[in-house]
Amino acid sequence: MTPLHTVRTMCPMNCHPTLCGMLVDVEDGSVKAVRGDPDNPDSRGFLCIRGQAAREIIGNPKRIVHPLRRAARSGSWQRTTWEDALDTIAARARAVGSAAVGTWSGHGFFANDYGTRISSELLRRFANLYGCQWWSPTMICWGLGAFGLGLTGVLRVNTKEDMGSHAALILLWGANVASQPLTGRHLAAAKRRGAYVVTIDVRQTEASAQSDETLLIRPGTDAALALGMMHVIVGEGLYDAAFVERNTLGFEALAAHVAKHDVQWAAATTGVSADRIVALARRYASTRPGMILLGGSSMHKGVEGWQGARAVACLPALTGNLGIEGAGMGPRHAGMTHGQGLTSIAARERRRPGDYVPNQMSKITESLETGRVRVLLLFGTDMVSSFADAARVGRALDGLDLLASYDLFMHDTARRHADLLLPATSWLEDTGCKSTNTHLYLMPKVLEPAGEARSPSWVLRELARRLEVHDFFPWAEGTGPLDAILDHPATGHATAAALAAEGGMRALRISHVAYPDLRFDTPSGKVELVSDRARSFGLPSLPVYEPPPASPYPLALRFGRTLNHFHAFYDHGRMLPTLAEADPEPRLWISPADASRRGISDSDTIRMFNDRGEMKARASVTDRVPPGTVWMRDGWEGLNTLTSGAALVPDAAVDLFETFSSGQAEFEASVDVAAA
Repeated sequence: MTPLHTVRTMCPMNCHPTLCGMLVDVEDGSVKAVRGDPDNPDSRGFLCIRGQAAREIIGNPKRIVHPLRRAARSGSWQRTTWEDALDTIAARARAVGSAAVGTWSGHGFFANDYGTRISSELLRRFANLYGCQWWSPTMICWGLGAFGLGLTGVLRVNTKEDMGSHAALILLWGANVASQPLTGRHLAAAKRRGAYVVTIDVRQTEASAQSDETLLIRPGTDAALALGMMHVIVGEGLYDAAFVERNTLGFEALAAHVAKHDVQWAAATTGVSADRIVALARRYASTRPGMILLGGSSMHKGVEGWQGARAVACLPALTGNLGIEGAGMGPRHAGMTHGQGLTSIAARERRRPGDYVPNQMSKITESLETGRVRVLLLFGTDMVSSFADAARVGRALDGLDLLASYDLFMHDTARRHADLLLPATSWLEDTGCKSTNTHLYLMPKVLEPAGEARSPSWVLRELARRLEVHDFFPWAEGTGPLDAILDHPATGHATAAALAAEGGMRALRISHVAYPDLRFDTPSGKVELVSDRARSFGLPSLPVYEPPPASPYPLALRFGRTLNHFHAFYDHGRMLPTLAEADPEPRLWISPADASRRGISDSDTIRMFNDRGEMKARASVTDRVPPGTVWMRDGWEGLNTLTSGAALVPDAAVDLFETFSSGQAEFEASVDVAAA
């Protein structure tokens, strides 16, 4: 019997830039308790309800702990062996050819290594050496917003610590502290110093309670608000002329462009009054340093998904709020700071020539429909809850020759469409490592895998052996991939052994200020207010706002995160009793005016619908959402049947930035609501 002992690790939820330290009490192979790690320099003992619920993963009776298969997708699951499951995958893959095999991973695949991407890099290495499809997970999350930021040249972020110590003005633009609670402590520190905080969002979020003012905008009009602010800043001569002259390209063209977008136009478009737009623009231009925290995912879902980020990124350049403490763009999902980096083991240079489907959501769905992809391997992802136009995706999945899902729990994709279920290891059952913007954290193996669960590297090595993928795993030790990835100046060339000797933590060698050298992420090295790269892809070279097409459905649906939920793993938290109890059913925020017009009262059962589908929910009638907008926490079954899967950027542009894909679909959804 193993005596009670405490192990330092990290929370298995991937709420970047919130990644929390965790202490786990283990006795005789079971978890007795979890709590926040007070010595973790990022979280300092904080652990939210999601992290507290993580202990319910271990010993959960609903967990998949043996390989399962079924003869028909409507049939019952039967226990099988790893040998049978992997042999079946290999045989089907050989039958269809490598180009007809697709691989797709999600947040559940990164529970042990978010920020260091060990599992994702191994999967991509497998795909490159084998010659099968690999699609970037970023296309369903932050990639589209980063595309707009990158075109302008302002991809990197200042840290949350820098914000807390130095920012005098903070704009929470589509960024909600419920989604990244570790930012909240530094936001509070900035406020104690006298920083002024503004929330800009489509609803009154939890961040509104920590703000001095909140501007509610119509969904998808972020670019219009930024253009209206630039109209004031340029028109009133409030811009930093010296900074603009030295560090930007295209100012004269931008000035002429924003002159046409006056405050009255911006007010009519956004729903924010003209005087408030003028006041915000003047405050931002005159308060230095000013920092903008841009939403990481939800604000970029819609037809204006990347244009909002493109336009907002021009604001710090116009006002000289780049390359200095307390300014620029603040922490956001997957945003990296200056000097932060890792070494890739994905063997991109060894990618076999082949017929590859672009990193574009619409093209992936099409490839499943047409039979271009016949075998699909999913790793830690609920695809039908992640992809737009989910009903179409589900029909396409049903036409596959084989769908295998590697995960901890059953989810909608597995229940409806999978042929094989492969049991995954939890965060305590394999060695991993996470990285925040400032620190590395080792996640040691604490427990033996439950049942027949196997690690990602084991599964991929076994598939590589069966498919004769040579040199897939050239390392002598199991921690070899981690050591290779950490072999980078930013980590001090860390290794798993070195981290263990240091107590599992190491500070990264980074700058808390993005762009201290004023070299930006563009071919010119300057902030490109006019983007020739955008023009080369047939996209507008200047930031623009283009109104969405008219719809017969009057309500704009938007969705996002809550403190009880983050991404699809653990079946959207429904497999963990604490989270399932805290968030038991879908609730739609609807304004009192919109509810009254439809005869809906608070807590009524309603149906939300458009021409793609419908779903049922319970009404939350609240003045925290303005008329014309409805909002729901994402991930609920049926929600993505309402969203558009149309492409937003050309195929040729989606991989412009090597480290992420911008091939996200529109996710646009205009709906109506009626009593059920």
